[in-house]
Amino acid sequence: MRLKRSSDTVHVLNLMVLCFIALFSSSVLGQGKIRRFNWEVKYEFRSPDCVQKLVITINGKFPGPTIKAQQGDTIVVELKNSLMTENVAVHWHGIRQIGTPWFDGVEGVTQCPILPGEVFTYQFVVDRPGTYMYHSHYGMQRESGLIGMIVVSPPATEPEPFTNDYDRNVLLTDWYHKSMLESATGLASIPFKWVGEPESLLIQGRGRFNCSNDLTTPRVCNASNTDCSRFFLTVIPGKTYRLRLGSLTSLSALSFQIEGHNLTVVETDGHYVEPFTVKNLFIYSGETYSVLLKADQNPRRNYWITSSIVSRPANTSQGTAVLNYYPSHPRRRPPTPESSNLRPEWNDTGSRLAQSLAIKARRGFVDTPPENSDRVIALLNTQNEVSGFRRWSVNNVSYHHPKTPYLIALKQNLTDAFDWRFTPPDNYDSRRYDVFATPQNANATTSDGIYRLRFNSTVDVILQNANTMNAKNSETHPWHLHGHDFWVLGYGEGKFNESEDPKRFNRVDPIMKNTVAVQPFGWTALRFRADNPGVWSFHCHIESHFFMGMGIVFESGIDRVSSTLPSSIMGCGQAKR
Repeated sequence: MRLKRSSDTVHVLNLMVLCFIALFSSSVLGQGKIRRFNWEVKYEFRSPDCVQKLVITINGKFPGPTIKAQQGDTIVVELKNSLMTENVAVHWHGIRQIGTPWFDGVEGVTQCPILPGEVFTYQFVVDRPGTYMYHSHYGMQRESGLIGMIVVSPPATEPEPFTNDYDRNVLLTDWYHKSMLESATGLASIPFKWVGEPESLLIQGRGRFNCSNDLTTPRVCNASNTDCSRFFLTVIPGKTYRLRLGSLTSLSALSFQIEGHNLTVVETDGHYVEPFTVKNLFIYSGETYSVLLKADQNPRRNYWITSSIVSRPANTSQGTAVLNYYPSHPRRRPPTPESSNLRPEWNDTGSRLAQSLAIKARRGFVDTPPENSDRVIALLNTQNEVSGFRRWSVNNVSYHHPKTPYLIALKQNLTDAFDWRFTPPDNYDSRRYDVFATPQNANATTSDGIYRLRFNSTVDVILQNANTMNAKNSETHPWHLHGHDFWVLGYGEGKFNESEDPKRFNRVDPIMKNTVAVQPFGWTALRFRADNPGVWSFHCHIESHFFMGMGIVFESGIDRVSSTLPSSIMGCGQAKR
């Protein structure tokens, strides 16, 4: 006999879990506050770039509300799924979920998805100050708009190593007019149908599609709709602003710039940066940065804020917003053309690599990495086919989620829930593989096998980029690690040299991050400690690439995870039992 979960039963079980985690959190981190949020997630008709489409909102907002907290606080989000016909799961991007791996929010890895009409409660501790984000982690649903930012402040007794007068958020996205279901269906079809370039770039959820352009499908486009009125950032002359920038693009790498102003980089992914100044900031999907903006230009006019696509020969118009100097009217158009703002060449890989190499940990805040690693995993990104379907692969293995989340399968010893016997390869034939050539072996295999790491071991990961199935083509891939931060040891062009390149690793003051880019035909090296018990996804943060198989899963210390998993994460695959 199958028991039917009632909402009351689920609510009671959630309360029991919350009590347990609250006790854990208070015993570990002390006197943090509990900050509660009640969210309803649903579709609404909106026009973020003047073209009407269905957008996922949170309590009627897009982007969703910003979560603000202080280090050590406990966040409680009671989420009601009112999407009617779609499941949902929410990932708290950059929050390590120490002690609460079941609330990482990844469908198929740490939880079953939240069914339509159900209420699910996330509870976790924000253990480190910084700039983070949240977003849907179900299929390609992030494209539909379930996104927002998380701002964690340090205790008042621990001031940050820079000063500013005001603190502002700016969330950057790209935007498609077709639905994510249409995009996903095309990617999973024979013949393969690519998602194409986004129609617009949004700054803080607002963009400007040219309604005089031909639309691929009949849609309502209204340039006077208030949904797509430009975002404006009002500043007071002489003041310094901390801009917390986050990118949750589905496809695009971006360059962000403010006309006539310099930006000083001071933080990324929750870690302080040795300050350096840029005219434009390159930012990849999944990354966050804090930059200091000094309002030191002519206050009698406004200035363009723009984002533009790099690393792809895109035809998408740049995103625009306005830097408004008080007391000028915020709707007052800057006197210069929108195109006058700096727009780097899309294929200038050298400038992007130079910015990455410039990011170092701030003096006085350096967390020195272990001198050596216990294991080296070299991951070759390639584009392949599996039974005629176009896929992305890592070491010739294309990843797919199991029906039963790994965390549940491992804790309940469900040995047939995924392929326990298959261990993905730690490397590839690096001596003979030509990263500049189209793959000679066009076919790959699929698997849901995972990497098992010795708890508390130090792991090096070498991300190696290669040519796609199109000649003379390689793409930028931002890789995001759940549950951990990693040290970025180095970047390089061409193929990683196992004997020479490690000699040039930065072991002195490498920055720590949770998301890092590997450039076309290049490599990126990172190191992390497998010290957070659980099961953690590591994947390309481009929606279509992850959907097509560019990801892996790490497990470590699973025996240290409580055997009493929250019942709220159950309900799919063999977890139905």
